[in-house]
Order: sequence, then C-alpha cells, then structure tokens
Amino acid sequence: MTPKQLNFHFPAEFEKQTALWLSWPHKEASWPGKLHTIYNPYSEFILRVASHQKVCINVADEQMREFALLSLYNSTYGKSVSGIGKLLDNVKFYFHPTNDAWCRDHGPAFLVNRDTREKAIVDWGYNAWGDKYPPYDLDDVIPTEIGKALGMPVFNPGIVMEGGSVEFNGKGTLLTTTACLLNKNRNPHLNQSEIEKYLIDFYGVEHILWLGDGIVGDDTDGHIDDITRFVNEDTVVTVVEENKSDENYQLLQENLDTLKTMRLETGKQVNIIELPMPKPVIWEDQRLPASYANFYISNENIIVPTFRDSNDEKALSILQDCFKTRKVVGIDSTDLIWGLGSFHCLSQQEPAV
Repeated sequence: MTPKQLNFHFPAEFEKQTALWLSWPHKEASWPGKLHTIYNPYSEFILRVASHQKVCINVADEQMREFALLSLYNSTYGKSVSGIGKLLDNVKFYFHPTNDAWCRDHGPAFLVNRDTREKAIVDWGYNAWGDKYPPYDLDDVIPTEIGKALGMPVFNPGIVMEGGSVEFNGKGTLLTTTACLLNKNRNPHLNQSEIEKYLIDFYGVEHILWLGDGIVGDDTDGHIDDITRFVNEDTVVTVVEENKSDENYQLLQENLDTLKTMRLETGKQVNIIELPMPKPVIWEDQRLPASYANFYISNENIIVPTFRDSNDEKALSILQDCFKTRKVVGIDSTDLIWGLGSFHCLSQQEPAV
C-alpha cells in the first residue's frame, strides 16, 4: 500500500519539528577554493537551531565528527554563546557517509500518519540533479540508512525526486515547477499526470500546483525553494525582481502571474506576499542562485540567507511580518551560495508527533 492509502502525509515545514537534519559539508568541488569559508555561517545555522530543537548531522567517521565539533566551538557565533556545551547537547552525529552536503535533496522525506502518529520515511531516488555531479551513490541511500537508525519504515517509490523541488502547505496542496519535475534528466519515462500520481501517493497530498521556471544560476533546473514558499496554509512568499533589465525579471513575473490564478485544495485563492531579490551575486564570472526564499523554518527561528545587499533588511522585515511568533535571523550566505545553494538546500526537517 502507498503512504497515502495508509493515511501518511508530509507536514508543512512551519509545523512543529523534532529535529533539523544535515549532512556535514566536505566536498571541495562544491565550493572550489571556498570550502573553508562556509563553516562559520554553517555553524551559526546549527547553533541557532540547536538552541531550541535537536540537530542531527550525517558524518563519514569520527574524524569528521571531531572536525565538526571544532568548527562549532571555534565559529564566531560559537565563541559568542555562553554555555555552548548545552547547545551541543542538542547536536547528534550519525555515521552515514555522504558524497555531498545537500540534505534537502538526498535526505529523508519524513511522513506522519494522521491516525497513529507513527512516522515513516520516503526514500526517493537521487541522481544529483540529472546526473550532473557523480558520484552520488552514498547520498542516494541516506534516507534508508536514517530509517534503519531511527527504526522507521521506509517507502521506495522507485523514481527520482528532490526535497527542494516540492513545497507543502500541510493541508493537501503541493507546489512545484515544470522546469524541474518535467525535466527529462529526472524521470524521462513519466509524463506530468504520472508524476502527479507519485506525488499524491507518496507525499499524501491531494492538490498539485505547477509554476514554471526557477531563477538564473540554479543548477537544479528550477527548484521551488528558491522562488516560492508557503509561510502558512494559505499564504506564500514569492521572489520578484525589480530591475526590468535583469534576466530574472520576466520569469519571476510569469511565476507571479501564475500564482495569482492558483487555488488551494479548499478552492481558496493563494495569498501572495512579494519578496525582493538581492542584486546579482557573481563569483568567478558565474551568476549564483542567491535568493531570500531559501530560508529554513525551525520551531523558534527563521534562518534567512543574506548577501551583503541593500535588500537584506527589507527581506528580513517582510519575513518577520510573516512569522510573528518566531525570530527571523539573517546569516551571511555570500560564501555558502558559491555552492549553488543555501540554508534550505542544506537542510531537512523531521516533524514532531
């Protein structure tokens, strides 16, 4: 039986969580020449969340665990925290070797049963965004390894899917993009209606909404978590570009126009809040996928990437208005984004029951 038939569903990220899941970054090729610079903002991300919920980190071995602990202690934020040991009590390491750090996409999709409150995991296939960055054999088995470690049942749909390509309101609606899910480098044997059937059966949703393209520089072929995010069951924030000559302007306007026509599973129109884009972030002549939409929602904080940009404060203020019971925290992501992703791409939430 499918998860939906068993009454499992994928909770929204803004619902209560047990843990944040991460895979410790170690691949030099993902941040060429800059890997050493990312541990400071990454450590702040971990410690901010560990102040109020568990953080689970996949590491290859004891040596990587020791390096991770040292990075946390020696980070700028770590040194500013009195009683960092208490925070680290909330950090747990699992010896699960990975190829890369993008846990949103290779990590487990945690489901909750509406009847029994039992948790389960979906282990979608993973091919590093269309076989762009082999090898990915270690990443591909991470959900099943975590299922074994936690004693949770694991469902295997047998097709490729990534966590960053789907967004949920927790009430039955799933938001995604045609640019990613219909790309022939993922599941070339499936058409749109067949993919929708997998989404419904394995995420336990009822209603699929499709946007078009993702932002320029996104090597995932258009993940939704860089453009449009649910902040509650009937409201999204969506990024817009103010500069009409910017290459993101038209595609983000088209996404905005499409959102305005959309209805939720209730038939209600989607509430839309516009979020600015930072100015282009360029490194070594490459446009990077810098977006304020790539934030992580924890139980008490909203961790938002910032880019030393004049729109940083505006974006943080808009998001603070969206999450009145949580504290919005901006963390400099200028170095992190050289890896072509930020805090949401690096993370996966485990819901509470």
